[in-house]
Amino acid sequence: MRALVSYLLLLAAAPCGGLRMVATGPQVNVAPQRTRPGAGVIPEWANRGPGRCPEPSQFLSSDQDSADLSGLRECPLTRWDSEVPSVKAAQEEARRAVKARGAFPLEMNADSATNAAGVEYFRQNKDAIRAAMKKHGCVWLRGFELMQDVKGYRQMWEALGLLPCLDPIHSSGLRKFASERDGCYEEVNKPSLRGHYIGLHQESTAKRTAAAAAFVCFKRATEEGGRFTIADGAEILADMKTDTLERLYEDGVRISVSNLDTPFTQEEGVVGAVRGAFKGLVQTAVAPKFDMDLEMIWEADGKPGRLQAVEDCEPPINRHPETGVPVWFCNAHNHLRYLRDRRPCGVPEVGMTDVFRGPSLEKISDEDADEIKRVSEKNIVALPMEPGDVLLIDNYRALHGRETFKGDRFHAVTWFSWDNPEWRVGAEEGSDDSKDVMNKIVNKYLDWLPKDF
Repeated sequence: MRALVSYLLLLAAAPCGGLRMVATGPQVNVAPQRTRPGAGVIPEWANRGPGRCPEPSQFLSSDQDSADLSGLRECPLTRWDSEVPSVKAAQEEARRAVKARGAFPLEMNADSATNAAGVEYFRQNKDAIRAAMKKHGCVWLRGFELMQDVKGYRQMWEALGLLPCLDPIHSSGLRKFASERDGCYEEVNKPSLRGHYIGLHQESTAKRTAAAAAFVCFKRATEEGGRFTIADGAEILADMKTDTLERLYEDGVRISVSNLDTPFTQEEGVVGAVRGAFKGLVQTAVAPKFDMDLEMIWEADGKPGRLQAVEDCEPPINRHPETGVPVWFCNAHNHLRYLRDRRPCGVPEVGMTDVFRGPSLEKISDEDADEIKRVSEKNIVALPMEPGDVLLIDNYRALHGRETFKGDRFHAVTWFSWDNPEWRVGAEEGSDDSKDVMNKIVNKYLDWLPKDF
């Protein structure tokens, strides 16, 4: 029943009809110009096997002799350690960590001997590769033939001893499984979202955060674009203007993750009563399905009749649970509406996000939003991943995103939990079936959208 209610609410906010916002007056705002974000470092494509465009049937054939991983353990709870002596002191600490880090990402290129060794290479170098992921934040495995299909990709991360888990927002449906029995999610390759720029973010919510990830390229964009973007959270923290950081750290941030535009614009009378009932229904029947601590708030951004799902307040600085390094641990570059409105954006209004300051939901100033953009994009490395390339990411150290693309593209990802069983407390070892239901419902809706929505 609740899944049905959620589906109906999603349809209500869909562009095709239902509970759409009614005009309340003339629109005076001029839409800002959209510009593709830049990057600080843009490596060249290797162009291995030019013209190679495999189909999913060629790279998603699972090894039926391997264990079926369906029903993965939940993503672990977010580990918060946000206390710092001062913002300036945290920035100095981050600068020292960046200086000691070395290359970002650490690039490891396969040669003929490495490829001949296959999975044995990863068994023999397990400790060194995992240590490099912690030190550098990211390890870029290039030119490995083993990981050109899901069977070899899984063999790689299993050889490294990584423990797979659900996506922290599994029930949102943004990603569906590419191969559920292999714990492998499809990345955001949907044709309806190929014109959407994905800003920098950790794979996290205030409630759940994956410890690490392995992003794999099975098929690069057939026409153009689709670079995978990364940045070091410690480097962003070190480089951000201190006054901007102090404002955000002092107040904390709240992220609005969804908009439901309704005709319920009056707080009094019959409409007001319906408005209250509608909010209560969404809060009690729908919000819990998304495994996030959400508060339903009317018109947080000032739009009449808009009901927004807003996360709890959280700090934008966090210390790495294992290394203690302070990092920029905030998804504002991805979620700020101000930035989304000024770059390619292809999500429907129901999926539009925003970021506010503090519990009272104050607007983040344009100046601070511009500073988040500047420092984030200055530190972006835009990776040209090709079939078989894998990016191992420490999710508490590095942020990631994706540029727009044209044509067809197929990247995938597996998320990982902690080795320490005490850090997996609060994450069930078998996933909740209701989350799978929500994932499938939302994916059907997104697949329904036109290719160039």
